This record gives sequence, structure tokens and C-alpha cells, in this order.
Amino acid sequence: MPNQTNHFHTPEWIHRYIDSPQNRKHLYHKTLLIIVLSQFFGGAGLAAGITVGALLAQDMLGSDSLAGVPIALFTLGSAGAAMLVGRLSQKYGRRSGLAAGFLAGAAGAIGVVFSAILQNVPLLFASLLIYGSGTATNLQARYAGTDLAGPRQRATAVSIAMVSTTFGAVAGPNLVDVMGEFAVSIQVPALAGPFILAAAAFGLSGVLLLIFLRPDPLVVARAIANNQEHEDPAEVDVPQDTVNRKGVYVGATTMVLTQIVMVAIMTMTPVHMEKHGHSLGDVGMVIGIHIGAMYLPSLITGYLVDRVGRITMAIASGITLLASGLLSAFAPGDSMLLLTIALALLGLGWNFGLISGTSLIIDATTLDTRAKTQGAVDVLIALAGASGGALSGMVVAHSSFFALSLGGGLLSLILIPVMIWYISSYTYVQKEKMKSQGLQ
Repeated sequence: MPNQTNHFHTPEWIHRYIDSPQNRKHLYHKTLLIIVLSQFFGGAGLAAGITVGALLAQDMLGSDSLAGVPIALFTLGSAGAAMLVGRLSQKYGRRSGLAAGFLAGAAGAIGVVFSAILQNVPLLFASLLIYGSGTATNLQARYAGTDLAGPRQRATAVSIAMVSTTFGAVAGPNLVDVMGEFAVSIQVPALAGPFILAAAAFGLSGVLLLIFLRPDPLVVARAIANNQEHEDPAEVDVPQDTVNRKGVYVGATTMVLTQIVMVAIMTMTPVHMEKHGHSLGDVGMVIGIHIGAMYLPSLITGYLVDRVGRITMAIASGITLLASGLLSAFAPGDSMLLLTIALALLGLGWNFGLISGTSLIIDATTLDTRAKTQGAVDVLIALAGASGGALSGMVVAHSSFFALSLGGGLLSLILIPVMIWYISSYTYVQKEKMKSQGLQ
């Protein structure tokens, strides 16, 4: 009878996936393909603000100390967008939440272009906040591929979504000069050119998801979980509440710390390079390699997180970020090679942290609350990035790029005691569970 009741309340088309593992597998692969395509364009969109945001602010505001404001603003905007996209996804499915976020990001990029034309600073700030929606959505899209993935496929599914961002994210910074020339040819300031690319890229991502992400993977996954619960509640794997909460805390801490360190050092690297005589093309190449390192190793990282473990890779993240911070601090400002290696390590450390942290969050949540929790955690990540971006300019203006890089590297070491605490907590809960079952 419970199964009949569930069938009564479930739309008929969903039963094609509930009753057929083959159809579920096909939908899982189709979802990954759509996410891959959308992330290709989304990566190009987010790269614009990262590459020239600080330089545009420096040009319009005439102050180095405020060069971190653009990244702080669009990261702050991404915080609000992350919450809204998460809630929209929880209520209506991934398709609605992700499409809305990307289209809002496109509108923000258009606003940045007009602010540069009009030399209107308030419009620039407002537009950067809205542009942050695209950044938040690009990050949240990584969750969509995991809705239909098994526990041993989750990090790999995240990695597939992320690695597809690489192509657009690497292409974006390397199109800075081309887009700058195009902008000048249509009477737009050169530094606004990459935001023209961002508007088109985010817009294409939104339209692609709106049209093709059907049926919605989260809606189908929720229906499958509900059906399993009705048929045999004993088979539903719900993690212990204590482990659940701590898993969310530790996953969030991993991603927040790596975001602060990565954004702080990355934000001021273009300004640091410009002061040491590097060209805009040099800056674009270094940032392009950095963003490539953020996303390109994802398939290997995902495999390692699923096989070696979330905790091990989170610790590896802290160590890699420390190496990046030390190299950034001690490398001569005119050394392209050392700065490139430092920024590549910065991206790699962030990659390790994001995929391991994301997997911890997914493991510790159920489908009833997963999208909303993911949105809330991404708010913290965005706020961390906003803080890192805002403070980075102030630290460099009142101290040095050396102090910023060294401090960021040392901060990443906090991940090690956090992971030790989590392992000890998990071991304690498992022992207590075994005792209660008379197994020890």
C-alpha cells in the first residue's frame, strides 16, 4: 500500500527513472553533458572579472588601495546569489536556479560595460554585485552532476563539472587583448572588453540550462529517494546526525579557508605584476594558467578524493597553498616563471580544497535539504572571497605583497588540525555506535 500511495503522488513520467536503472544512468550522463557545456561558457564569464576587475577599478578610482574592491563586490554579490540559487534549486530544481543565476550574471556584466563607458563608479559597484550571480552559479553548477551520482561517484561528478570550466576560464584571460581591441573599436574602454565576453558567455550558459536541463536531475533524484523510503525505509542510508553536522562544518571550513587564501593572493597579483613592468598580456597569461590549475586537474583530483579520501586531499590542499604563499612571497617581482608557478600552485591547492570540501558536504546531507545547505555553504565561501578580496588591497597598500602571500600561506595550515579533529570525532561516533550494538 505505501508504494501505491507514492505512485499516486508521483508524476507518471518520473516512474521511467524510478523503475529503470538504465534510464537513470542515461539521465545522469545527459545531465553531466549539459553541465559540461554550460560550464565551458560560464568559465569564460567568470574569468573576465578576475583578470581585469582590479585594473578597471584602479583606472576608474585612481587608487591602489581600492583595487581589491571589484572582486570583493562581485564576490559579495555572489554570496546573496548563492543563497537564492540554492533556495530556487531546492524548491523548483537545478534548472530554474542555475538558469536564473547565469542570466543575472549576464545582466551585471552588461552593467559593468556601461559603467566604464559612462565612467560611473556607483553603476560599476552595483553592476559588479549583480555580476557576482554568474560567479556563484558557476560554482553551484558543480552540484548538479552529483544529484544522480552514487557515493563513490560524487567527487568524480564534481570534477567533471569543474574541469569543463577550464576551457572557458583559460580562454577568457587570454582573450583580454583581443576583447580590449574589440571594445576600443566600438568606442568602449579597453578594460571593459572582457566584460562584453562575460555577458555573452553567462547568457549562453543560462539559456542552455533553461532549454536542455530536462528532466531536472534534483527533482528525479528526490523522487527516487522518496520511492526507496516508501518501499523499504531500512535500506535508506541516512548518516548519523552528529557526523552529519560535523561533516558540513568541516566541508565548509575547508572551502572557506581555501577561498580566502586563493582570492587574496590572486586579486593582488595583477597589480603586483603591473608595478614590476609586466604587460597586460603577461598578466592574462599568468591568471590564465592559475585558473587552468584551479580546474584542469579536477578529474585526477576527483578520482583521488573518491579513492584516497576526502580528509587526505583536504590536508594536501593546505600544504599546497602554503607552498604557493611562500613562493609568491619570496619570488622576485620581475620573475614570470616563479610567479606563474606560484599562481599555478595556488589554483591547485584551491582545487584540492573545493572538491574534497564539496564531497564532504554532499556526504553529510540528504536530498531533502541538500540544495539549500549547499547554497548556504556557498554563501560562506563567497563572503570569505569578498573578505579576502577587500583586505588584500589594504594589506598590500599598508604593508606589502610579501606580507599578504606569506600570511595567506600560513593561514592555510589551519586545515590540518581541523581534519585531525574531524577524524577523531568520526572515530568516537563509530566506536559508540559499535558499543550500542554490542559489537565491542
